[in-house]
Amino acid sequence: MDVFRIQGGARLAGEVYVSGAKNSSLKLMAVALLAPGVTTIHAVPNIVDVTIMAELLRRLGCTVSYDATSETVVIEVPEVIEHRADYDLVRRMRASIAVLGPLVARTGAADVALPGGDAIGSRGLDMHTAGLERMGATVTNEHGYLVVHAPLEGLIGTQVFLDFPSVGATETLLMAGVTANGTTVIDNAAREPEIVDICNMLVRMGAQIEGIGSHLLTITGVSALNPVEYTTVSDRIVAGTWAVAAAITQGDITVHNANPDHLAIALEKLVTAGAIVNKTGTGFRIQMERRPTAIDIATLPYPGFPTDLQPQFIALNAIAEGSAMVTENLFEGRFRFVQELSRLGAEVRTDGHHALIRGRTGLSGAPVEATDIRAGAGLVLAGLVADGETTVHAVDHIDRGYVNFEKQLTLLGADIVRESIADLS
Repeated sequence: MDVFRIQGGARLAGEVYVSGAKNSSLKLMAVALLAPGVTTIHAVPNIVDVTIMAELLRRLGCTVSYDATSETVVIEVPEVIEHRADYDLVRRMRASIAVLGPLVARTGAADVALPGGDAIGSRGLDMHTAGLERMGATVTNEHGYLVVHAPLEGLIGTQVFLDFPSVGATETLLMAGVTANGTTVIDNAAREPEIVDICNMLVRMGAQIEGIGSHLLTITGVSALNPVEYTTVSDRIVAGTWAVAAAITQGDITVHNANPDHLAIALEKLVTAGAIVNKTGTGFRIQMERRPTAIDIATLPYPGFPTDLQPQFIALNAIAEGSAMVTENLFEGRFRFVQELSRLGAEVRTDGHHALIRGRTGLSGAPVEATDIRAGAGLVLAGLVADGETTVHAVDHIDRGYVNFEKQLTLLGADIVRESIADLS
């Protein structure tokens, strides 16, 4: 395993280019299962999770090739595919559950390992299965696998109301419904740009979907879909991370291939913190000329503040002027990284799904460990402004969501190097 060794104090300045969205490209690869033939997807980031999804598709019978230079994945889907997603891959990436809907639609069955050993009663998977059952499928939990069988005549269009606008459940039911018999209506559907991206690719393949981008999706089933060539939407979370990097280091970064409208609330929060944000022809530029002002945030489903930017904003608040309250409404586990941030001297207290951060004039470098992708990014940002050296361990988490993170930071002026554990022993 590698670590990042960071010498704090650098001001970041320059330009970065954002690749396609991790949270979209992985799902688009799963969408390809719905159409026999060759599907080509561009702007697929060169990250570990893409490698895992590619291997999962191969085990289902597909031929998959990936060109890291052009960031293009080519998927050849046979007429007959397997329907079992094994635990050794699914446990490494929760997004593997995205194959559930396509497998049931294509083969009439799916055996998908429960991601990370989650109980079937968990909020997200419970909505997946409840929706599939309303479409006529039978769902059981057998030996750690979610086993789904569609009726002999295929899935049946129905109306599904989601108790919560779950991204995963929306994706599963959307992909299951595009070839179902009749019309499927998903009420209280997730509205994230990545959901819109999936819908747009499905429409390109021949699906009939109304209400794209709204909370009400109406899907009229078609008999078959066609393979296509498609380009992934840009990664708003990576773009948002660069925005915070500029703000926390009092820097000046221009972010290319980013849609500022997808980050409207996050960028507005940075303006409140004192940043200057301007849209450009290809993205946005963010400048910070003083110490940030602490800002309250509360995570919510899109178009609310994204939970995937919560750790980065906590890091910003840790060195900001004043105090701020951060409320996490989606994933209570997001606060796990606070203990690591505290090792750098941050003053953060948590109570349930609230975190109170009192900004300090400076942090102090120390060894810390990333607990997930975004927590790792938050710790790196904190290390950039900490006095002395910060060593971030378990950077394999960060590699799952950011392409060449340390190299891009170096180009912006950061003093950061990647070293292997063997080199440190």
